[in-house]
Amino acid sequence: MKLLIHGRNLEITQAISDYTKDKLSRAVAKFEGLISEANVHLSVARNPSVQQQTAEVTIFANGTIIRAEERSENLYASIDLVSSKLSRQLRRYKERIKDHHRAEGNRSSGDSAARAALNGGSEAIARLNEQGQSRPALPTPAVRRKYFAMPPMTLEQAITQLELVDHDFYVFRDREDKQIRVVYRRNHGGYGVIEPRG
Repeated sequence: MKLLIHGRNLEITQAISDYTKDKLSRAVAKFEGLISEANVHLSVARNPSVQQQTAEVTIFANGTIIRAEERSENLYASIDLVSSKLSRQLRRYKERIKDHHRAEGNRSSGDSAARAALNGGSEAIARLNEQGQSRPALPTPAVRRKYFAMPPMTLEQAITQLELVDHDFYVFRDREDKQIRVVYRRNHGGYGVIEPRG
């Protein structure tokens, strides 16, 4: 696994680097075959009165992005927390893959119709392509632009991605009509989808 560690408002010492590598290696040990790369961003709040130290990790697992972030008053504690969170997320991801493959083999025609109604057809999780991701110059201090590959996927696949990236929403290209959609977590449970109107 390729591991990149970046620091913001702090120097990445050998001790911090070794600790981060050790904790993440333990967290992903059972999932090594799935993971190609991990990016770690460690940061300390600039305001000295705010004792907030953040560990953010993005993992690329078989084309799927899994992201976790934790904050605390201690950087090492934040690294511990984010490692535990990633381990749980990877476990869920691996279980979903197994369940998906099991369902593919055992699907009845009634089950198939229900799945098709939900997501327009059941397929394996789409592989995201990180190629083309770049860091352009920011046009203004308040706006940050992100560019990423957006392969077509089903609603079910987008919901899976939403759960893995640890955000409240996920933008995706619908597999059927190639339109951009946003799936989000509703405050009272469940998911919502924002669609363009013709």
